[in-house]
Amino acid sequence: QVQLVESGGGLVQAGGSLRLSCAASGRPFSTYAVGWFRQAPGKEREFVSAISWRGLNTDYADSVKGRFTISRDNAKNTVYLQMNRLKPEDTAVYYCAASPSFDTTHVPQGVNYWGQGTQVTVSS
Repeated sequence: QVQLVESGGGLVQAGGSLRLSCAASGRPFSTYAVGWFRQAPGKEREFVSAISWRGLNTDYADSVKGRFTISRDNAKNTVYLQMNRLKPEDTAVYYCAASPSFDTTHVPQGVNYWGQGTQVTVSS
């Protein structure tokens, strides 16, 4: 089992920045790829970004490419999502998720473990 806890969400004005953290405990976190997803009210959960277990591979949804950066520190069992130039449409609950495979971190059905989510609200 892997337990994931997100933090760092909050209220920010459009154009601002936030850094989300996903802290893991349980099984060796360094062997898992990690994805970030988000879900806005009334919408389906969507892929945001993913990082492979060593951090050599990353991927981003087109909507966040160039604004968000994913990284990880395996010594701290933590994955980060730096979000810059935030827009009101980025408002959602953000979830981190872990999977043994980088390829399966891009769809909700492909991950094994979820965090509880952290709210990000961007005001216009």
